[in-house]
Amino acid sequence: MKKLRNQFPFLLIIVLAFYGLPFIDRESGMLILLILFPLVCFLVALVYGLKHSFNLVYSILVMALFIPTIFIFYNETASFYIGAYGLISIIGNLLGNLIRKIINRSTEV
Repeated sequence: MKKLRNQFPFLLIIVLAFYGLPFIDRESGMLILLILFPLVCFLVALVYGLKHSFNLVYSILVMALFIPTIFIFYNETASFYIGAYGLISIIGNLLGNLIRKIINRSTEV
């Protein structure tokens, strides 16, 4: 339960991006799908990994949060992005965790 509580602020940012950005700019759907969402997923997962270490559940929740947007804003061809954003968040989370371990190792010396 504590891990889920730690994930909440990060998932809130993801929700705001997934559901807020398409409302702000409805004309730039491909820009949002190809550049902004991956950037947000990566950066938020990186910070999560830095603060709380790696957690696969976080990336699964990112994927689950994107699913309703397919039916709200896009069409079924956007289903591909579920896995893409999950993979991007896994990479960001792993990288953040790696940086965290390197920083912790250097401060122990």
